[in-house]
Amino acid sequence: MRYSQMLIPTVKEVPADAEITSHQLMLRAGLIRKVASGTYTYLPLGWRSLKKIIAIVREEMDRAGALEILVPSMHPLELWDQTGRSGDYGPTMFRVEDRHGKWSVLGPTAEEVFTFHAAAEIQSYKQMPLNMYQISAKFRDEYRPRFGVIRSREFMMKDAYSFDADPKGLHQSYMAMYNAYCRVFKRCGLEYVIVEAESGEMGGSGSHQFTIPCDSGEDTIVYAEDGSYAANLEKAAVDPLPKQQGGGDIPAPENVHTPNVGSIEAVCAFLQTQPREMIKTLIFSSESGPVAALIRGDHEINPEKLTQVLGGGHVELADEATIQKVTGAKVGFAGPLELAGRVHKVIIDHAVAAMAVGVTGANKTDFHTKNVVPGRDFPLEGDNVVVTDVRNAAQGDTHDGKPLRFRKGIEVGQVFKLGTKYSTKLGATFLDENGIETPCLMGCYGIGINRIMASAIEQLNDANGIIWPISIAPFDVLITPVNQDEPDVVQTAEQIYRQLQDVGVEVLIDDRDLRGGIKFKDADLIGIPVRVTVGKKSVAEGNVEIKLRHQAESRKCPAAQAAQDVGQLVRSLKEQLRT
Repeated sequence: MRYSQMLIPTVKEVPADAEITSHQLMLRAGLIRKVASGTYTYLPLGWRSLKKIIAIVREEMDRAGALEILVPSMHPLELWDQTGRSGDYGPTMFRVEDRHGKWSVLGPTAEEVFTFHAAAEIQSYKQMPLNMYQISAKFRDEYRPRFGVIRSREFMMKDAYSFDADPKGLHQSYMAMYNAYCRVFKRCGLEYVIVEAESGEMGGSGSHQFTIPCDSGEDTIVYAEDGSYAANLEKAAVDPLPKQQGGGDIPAPENVHTPNVGSIEAVCAFLQTQPREMIKTLIFSSESGPVAALIRGDHEINPEKLTQVLGGGHVELADEATIQKVTGAKVGFAGPLELAGRVHKVIIDHAVAAMAVGVTGANKTDFHTKNVVPGRDFPLEGDNVVVTDVRNAAQGDTHDGKPLRFRKGIEVGQVFKLGTKYSTKLGATFLDENGIETPCLMGCYGIGINRIMASAIEQLNDANGIIWPISIAPFDVLITPVNQDEPDVVQTAEQIYRQLQDVGVEVLIDDRDLRGGIKFKDADLIGIPVRVTVGKKSVAEGNVEIKLRHQAESRKCPAAQAAQDVGQLVRSLKEQLRT
């Protein structure tokens, strides 16, 4: 392909609204252009890279035995109502009403539709295992689209769904996808880590997340330094803290007037205390009624852990009216004293149970209570009281006695064991060996295609631009004739260009009539892995220069041998990424 015939609109300036490196470079290198908030067009270089990622994912899905199909992006709302996920996704899901008053959704994922088809097609255990996948656009009405294509409203995803007759079969299907994902990310040239994860809106009994470590990631990886444990923040389990010892007899609880002081920070300033000495009481609405969750003032509630403690149903922070009804006080003054009888369940984090004494809300507007002793002044056990891990891991925590460390990352894939959550609700059943009707055991497996591209750029770049892994680069080789007005230079460059094309190397020749410095700047910015520089002086010597994008120095090569050497180099680079 000739540069002069391509649309590669590079720009020097860093776009003002691009927050992270990958977004900046994708715009500067002419890979994408913004259409509206959270929606992007892929220009020729970007689309070439995206197609290569899709091809790798497709090859590995096929290799693992999954069958490719394509389902509609628009799903009947009633399917999502049947599973209850229309409520789980809430305003994140785009809803569309047609002229007949029927509602549909733009699919953020496709468990419901795939299960709908499985219910119609699977009758016997002999038809399983069955794994079907698609690569298609998905839609989520993100409240705040950000970071370019990492969190956008329209994105490309590979989603696969397995159907099995028994737990052993489900595990085999799950591991086939798990191993396929390892191959995908290695072939795409990514450094990745696998962490235990929560299933979230997907539900199910087990999940692993594939994460690309980088400082700009939205996810937090929690891990032990010795590699014995890794999980995302939503899943990371922490050891209970040791019980604090009180300093002698602690007086009875005492209410203190704290007018217009509702936040932890404000209360601490007012009472001259520390967040770690506060007991924060949060009121949630659940399917079974209001729930109180107690965490230490310097900790954060973990919604996923809370959801799992409550059996996986929908849970959300209660509205102001519910909080006032439950506690008798305005927001900011809730506390655990005499609360157990007013809520469906009281869930107490281990760190609160370990406190010797604390300060908390008084369930009375403009009042807090000090000298509160867990276990003495409110129960740590009972029919509706649970003491468990319900907070985010924090600095200083341990898991199995080992200190935990934290690192940012981008989620690029996740695998889930769904069990029968969807098959039961949508009627995906089969007759087992004994003729008994049984729900299919399901798994689901997602890969963010766009995120692979952005993650590769986040991991592989320098001050000059992108450094593509050759497997997903828009082109393998860039030929740069420095002196476009010199016939010998042009002839040599064109000859190498044709020879590389003849052996199947994807090559771009920069035939623009521009100064060499501009060409070199653009070459570094767009990041093609191998560059062949053809200049007047080197051609006079019978040579050209070959340079790898990730290396600082180039090497000379006889011009007559350049195509052969470059072809071998390209094959070697690609082989390093294959499994």
